[in-house]
Amino acid sequence: MGKRTPLYDKHVRLDAKIIDFGGFDMPVQYKGIKQEHHAVRNSAGLFDVSHMGEFILEGPEALELIQYVTINDASTLKPGKAQYTAMCYKDGGIVDDLLVYMLAPETYMLVVNAANIEKDREWIESHNRFDAVLRDRSGHIALLALQGPSSHDILRPVSNLDPGRIPFYSFEIGHVADQQDVIVSATGYTGEQGFELYIDTEKADPGVIWDRLMEAGAEQGLEPAGLGARDTLRLEMGFALYGNDITKDTTPLEGRLGWLTKLDKGEFIGSQALKYQKEKGLEKKLVGFRIDGSRQIPRAGYDIFNVDDIKTGYVTSGTQSVTLGTGIGMGYVDIDEARDNNRIWIQIRKKKVAAVIQSPPFIKK
Repeated sequence: MGKRTPLYDKHVRLDAKIIDFGGFDMPVQYKGIKQEHHAVRNSAGLFDVSHMGEFILEGPEALELIQYVTINDASTLKPGKAQYTAMCYKDGGIVDDLLVYMLAPETYMLVVNAANIEKDREWIESHNRFDAVLRDRSGHIALLALQGPSSHDILRPVSNLDPGRIPFYSFEIGHVADQQDVIVSATGYTGEQGFELYIDTEKADPGVIWDRLMEAGAEQGLEPAGLGARDTLRLEMGFALYGNDITKDTTPLEGRLGWLTKLDKGEFIGSQALKYQKEKGLEKKLVGFRIDGSRQIPRAGYDIFNVDDIKTGYVTSGTQSVTLGTGIGMGYVDIDEARDNNRIWIQIRKKKVAAVIQSPPFIKK
C-alpha cells in the first residue's frame, strides 16, 4: 500500500482504478481515459494531484538560494506570480522541473514532482549556504486541478475570487467552498484554461472543496479525471514529464527547455556545463513526432531510425492522441535529424512504422 491523498476514499467510492504513482495510490481513471480527456477539452475535469510536493522557502536570502539552484530567473517574480523552472546537476542533467510561487517578499513556495520530493528537498538543503529556511509542507497541502474551458464558470460561484481576473501563471488567495486561505493559481498541465487549488489541510477540508466543485460543475459536464487523461492531455501539448522526457541524463537545452534557461542571470548549479554545451552545439534533441496512416501506438523505450535505417534515437513518451485519433509522441534524436517534417521510423514490436517530426503542440489551442 502506498501513500494516500486526503481524497483517496472519494476516488474509491467513484470506482476509480487505483495505481501506484510516485509512491502514492492514485486514480488513473474513473469512467475511462477517453471520456475524461474529452471532458477536459470540451468542458472541464477535476484532478486530485495532491501527491505533488510543496516546499515553503523563506528568509532574507530565499531568492538567492532559488537563483542558485534553478535555471530560470526568479528575480522577475512579484507576489502573486508563478514561474516554471528546473534544477540541474553540475553536469547540466536535470534534477527536476518545478514551479516557483512568490507568496510574499522573502517567502516562496516550490512545487515539485511527487517521486522527487525527498531527493529535491535534500538537494536544495545540501546547497543552502544562504540565510533561508526550507519547510517541507508536502504532507499538509492538498492540490486539486480544475481544468477546461468551463473552469471559470464552475469556480466562480463557489469562491470569493473572480477567476477571470487571475492571469496565466498568477495566483490569488481566497475562499473556495467556504474553506479559507486557498491558493488559486491559473496554471495547469493540460493546455486548457484552468486552475490549481492549493489547500492547507490544517486550515481547510479538500473533500468539501472537491464535492462543491463537482456539484457546481454538474450541469457543465464536469468529470473527475485521473492520471491517464492527465498524461494524454499533456502529451497533446508536448509538455515534458520528468523521468521520461527529461532526466538526469538530459539537459534543459536538449529537452526543449532552453527558453527558460537564463544563462545570463549569473552563476547557478549547472550553468557552466550548459554554457559549454550551448557553445559546442547539441548532439541530440527532444522532438515531437506524429504517426499517420497507422493505428500503432509508440511507447517509451522504442527505437527511432532515420531514412538510412540507422538508429538515431529513442521514444520517451507516446500515446494514441484522443483528439487526433493517431499515434503521437516525443523522443530524442540525433541533432541532424531534429527538424520539422523530417521522416523517421519507430520500431514498434517487429515492425518499423513511419512517422514525421512535428514541433508540439500537436493540437492548436
